[in-house]
Amino acid sequence: MARGFGGYPRGGGNMNNMMKQIEKLQKEMADMQENLKNEEISATSGGGAVTATVNGNKEVISIKLDKEAVDPEDVEMLEDLIVAAVNEALRNAENKVNSKMSKLTGGLNIPGL
Repeated sequence: MARGFGGYPRGGGNMNNMMKQIEKLQKEMADMQENLKNEEISATSGGGAVTATVNGNKEVISIKLDKEAVDPEDVEMLEDLIVAAVNEALRNAENKVNSKMSKLTGGLNIPGL
């Protein structure tokens, strides 16, 4: 085996394989992120009175209100229900992204991802 600096083996072939794997992972991650834009994740609050839908990029797509949830005398409760539904939808989206990322990276914790 060819020896490199300090007598350690040169890893040219291994380095090329690693670079190919990194390039493949980058492409798969870009594809996953593109697909997540089209995924819709919903959550409800108030027994279905409010439904919030977000996409995989954690952007709010829609808010649906049951007519019975709209009480002009209690706007604060409706506001709380909306916040709860949006936060739950965002948590669900985060969990979905993390699950897909974990499958993609084989469970490796890669900083910045």
